Order: sequence, then structure tokens, then C-alpha cells
Amino acid sequence: MNLTQLTDWVASHPNGWGLALLGAAALIEYVFPPFPGDAIVVFGTFLVVRRGWSPAGVYGAVMLGSAIGSMAVYAVGRALAERGHRRPALDAVIARFSRHGALYLVINRFLPSVRALFFVAAGMARLPWWQVLACGLASAAAWNALLLALGLWLGASWEKLQAILLAYSEVAWSLLGILVAVALFRWWRKRTR
Repeated sequence: MNLTQLTDWVASHPNGWGLALLGAAALIEYVFPPFPGDAIVVFGTFLVVRRGWSPAGVYGAVMLGSAIGSMAVYAVGRALAERGHRRPALDAVIARFSRHGALYLVINRFLPSVRALFFVAAGMARLPWWQVLACGLASAAAWNALLLALGLWLGASWEKLQAILLAYSEVAWSLLGILVAVALFRWWRKRTR
């Protein structure tokens, strides 16, 4: 099955399998971070504009998938904490997450490819499930609404949306790289003193 056939198949099932597929893609993105979940949300926007799908249906499907996926990864973190899988190197991260976890979870959706780790850390820090779910949903709601609004504004031009997402991802990865470099430099300076 090629991409055109897949698009046509999904588009022909707006009230059932198509929405389930969008939700499943949003779920998989949390469990397997390299999965291109944002492209799926953009594809949902394409279906809203070009195929007449319900914006609320698409938004609801990706939100449900995000909620299930984030809580599944959170459960993995809780299981690791319950089994005592802690290492000294993780203790500092978990301590920071215990103090500032809500903030990290609220911004998680805006950081590419690392969002699943935030939920594992939240589980290992034993943050309350309701707080993790609320903060994760707030982040997903803002991000998915932004993607849908952007898609509607651009008229579902697949190429324009992909270019914007690619540029955003490159900027976000660059900023993340700079932050990691600064953190490593600070760590190195402390060790050499």
C-alpha cells in the first residue's frame, strides 16, 4: 500500500478506523519517540480541510492518544521506581523532577523526541498520576491546537506545514544542544576545580 492509497483509506473512514489511527499514532509517539506523531496531527488537519473531517473529532482523537501514551510511559517510570531501579546519576534528575516536574511536563510537547523521558522521570519521581495527566494534557492541548490552527491557516498545504515543522524541529534541537553543552561545560568546570 503506497502513501496515496493509505491517505485515501484513512480519509474514507472519518468516523471509525481513521480517527482510531490518528489516536493510535499520537499514542505511539510517546512510547516510541522517533515516530513522527506531529506529522500525523498535520495529516489530521489536511483531512479536516480537504476531506471535511470534524476538527473536534481529529483533536479529540489525538488528545486521547496523547493521554494514553503519556500515562503508559509514566507507568513504566513508576514501575522502575517501585523496583528500585535507581542509579546515582539519576538521583539528581529525579530530585529536580520532584521539585519542578509540573513545569517540565507542561513544556514537554514543545521539545522534540524527548517528551517520553519526561513522563518516565515523573513516574520515577512518584509525582501524582492526576498531576502528570493534567500537565501532560495541558501541554498536548496547546501543541495540538497550535498545529491544527496552523494547518487551517495555511489551508492544509502539506508541504508548507512540513517545512514549518522541520524548521521548528531544527531550532528546538539546536537550543537543546546548546543547553546540553552549557550543562556539560558547567559539570566539567566543577570537576576540574
